[in-house]
Amino acid sequence: MCPQNDASLESLRDLKPAAADAPPSAQEKPRLDAGMKHHDHYAQCLPPWRNTLRKLLIPIVRLETPYLALMQEKMRTPALDSYFAFTANLGTHTFFMVMLPILFWCGYTSIGRAMVHMLAGGVFWSGFVKDMLCLPRPLSPPLYRITMSGSAALEYGFPSTHSTNAVSVALYAIQMLRASPDQHHPHVYLALQLLFYFYAVSIVFGRLYCGMHGFFDVVVGSALGAGLAVFQLVFGDWFDHWIAGGANTNPLIAVLVILVLVRIHPEPADDCPCFDDSVAFAGVVIGCQIGAWHYGKTGFASDFPIPSTVPFELERIGLVKTALRIALGVVIIFVWRATMKPMLFRILPPIFRVLEKGRLNLPRAFFLNASKYTSIPKLRGDDNVIPPASEVPKMLKNLAHPRKRSVSVGPQSAADAYETLAYRNRRRRESVNSLEGAVMEGVAWSPVSEKKEPGDLKLPHDSSTYAPAGASLLPTPMASRVHSYANMMGAGPIPPSTPTPPESTVDFAGEALQTPLDEENEKREIFMQLTKPRVRYDVEVVTKLIVYGGIAWLAVEVNPILFELCGLGMGVYR
Repeated sequence: MCPQNDASLESLRDLKPAAADAPPSAQEKPRLDAGMKHHDHYAQCLPPWRNTLRKLLIPIVRLETPYLALMQEKMRTPALDSYFAFTANLGTHTFFMVMLPILFWCGYTSIGRAMVHMLAGGVFWSGFVKDMLCLPRPLSPPLYRITMSGSAALEYGFPSTHSTNAVSVALYAIQMLRASPDQHHPHVYLALQLLFYFYAVSIVFGRLYCGMHGFFDVVVGSALGAGLAVFQLVFGDWFDHWIAGGANTNPLIAVLVILVLVRIHPEPADDCPCFDDSVAFAGVVIGCQIGAWHYGKTGFASDFPIPSTVPFELERIGLVKTALRIALGVVIIFVWRATMKPMLFRILPPIFRVLEKGRLNLPRAFFLNASKYTSIPKLRGDDNVIPPASEVPKMLKNLAHPRKRSVSVGPQSAADAYETLAYRNRRRRESVNSLEGAVMEGVAWSPVSEKKEPGDLKLPHDSSTYAPAGASLLPTPMASRVHSYANMMGAGPIPPSTPTPPESTVDFAGEALQTPLDEENEKREIFMQLTKPRVRYDVEVVTKLIVYGGIAWLAVEVNPILFELCGLGMGVYR
C-alpha cells in the first residue's frame, strides 16, 4: 500500500542517517520511510497495469526533454516570456469560471451550458488520466518553467488540461460561427475564426514554450479537447432538452452518474491537486443541471433556443443595467463561497466522524480523516478554481502587470523529485564506466524561483539560475546541456575534487552504485527543496461539491430570477 505523505517535508525531517554508534545491522540497512525508494515508488503505489502503462510512457517524457530545452533556448525573449505567461491565464479554470456565469446572465444560455459541459469534461478527464498514469512534467533542469500560477507545476503533466480546454472551446466556437455565416460581415466572420484558431494555437504552444508540458502532453490534450467539442456538438442539444424538458428523474440520474465518476477517480501516487479541480467542476455540472431543470419550470425562463434560457436583450436592458446585474451576480457568488465554506467546515467533520465509526466513510489518499483532527484552520491557497474575494485585488494587479512571472529551475513537485532521482540513478549505471562528458554528481541542484520585473530578465542562454548547492553560479551553454543529456540532470561520476561516498553497492551488471545511505541523503536533499504540501481534509471533497454546485445553481437559476425581481431583467414572467 502506498503511504499518503511520503513526499511531505514532515516525513523527510524524520529521515535520519544511521548513528555512528548504532548496531552494525542498523548501519548496513538504514531505515527508509516507505515509498521513499525512488526507483520502485510507483511500483509500490500503483496497480500493476497502471505502473506498466506508466513505464511505457515515461521514456517519451525523457526523450522530449532535450528538444524542448533546445527550442526554449532558441526562442526565449523577455517579451515572449511575458506573453505566454500572461496568456496562459486564458486557459485556466479561474478564467472560465468567471466568464461562464456572465454567458448565462447575458442570455447565452445554450453556449454557457455547452462551455460548462466541455470544460468540466476537459478538467475531469484530463485529471483522471493524470492521476491514473502519474506522468511528470518535462524535467527541470534543463527546462525553465515560466508561469504566473503557483500551483500548476504541482500537478502531473500528461495530458495538458490547458490544451484540452483551449481546443474544445475554439473548435466549438468555430463550428458555431460556420453554422450561421450570414449573421456576420464576411470580414468579421473570417476574423473571428482566425481569432479562435490563434487562441488555441497560442495556448497550446505556450505550454511548450513555458516548459510546463511536452509534445506528447499537448497532442493528447488537444485530441481530448477536440473529442469533447465533437461530443458536445453532436449530443449537446439533446442533453439540454433531456435535462430541462424531460422527466423529473433525469437530473437525478445525471447527478448520480457524476457522483459515481467522482468516486472512481484514480488515486494518485503523489500528492497531486488534480482531483480537487475535478471535484470542483463536477459540482458545477451538478448545480447547472439542477438549476436548469428547476428554472425551466418557473415563469421566468424562455424556451428559445433551449429550455431554461435566461431572457436578455441588450437594447431593452441597456449597458448600465447589464453591468449592474453582472456586478450583483458576482458579489452573490463570492458571498456564497465566503459563507458556505467555513460553515461546511464546521458542520461536516462531526458527521464524517460518525460515518467513519460506522465504516461508511470513503477515505482517499492524501486527505486526513475527520477522526484525526478537531478543527480545520484557515486554509490558504486551497482553491485553484475560484479564489477567495480577498485575493482578487492581488490577481487583478498581477494581470495588470503581465511582465511579472516566476521563472524557476528544479523539481517542484513530488513527481518531479521522484523522476529526477530515478533518472539520476539510471544515468549513474549507464555512465559509471565512462568518464567522458561527465559532470559533478552527488550534490543537490538548488532550484531558484525569481520574480521577473521589466528589464531584469536573464538572457535565454544564461543557465546560471541553477547550480550545485554551495557552488558559485556559472553559466552553462544550453547547447552542451542538450547534446549531453547527462549534463542536463547532473548525472555522471563524481570528480575527484568532490567528496565521494563509498561505492560498495553493485547492481546486476557489476556497476558501482550509491550505498542506501547515500541514496537516502540524496532524497533528503531533493525533497527538502520542495514546498511542503498543505494538509487536505476529507470534508473538502463534499465541501467543494456543495460550494461549486451552489455557484452553478446561483448562476443558472437564482441570480436570473433575482435580476427580474430587482428590476434588472426583461420584465418577463409567464
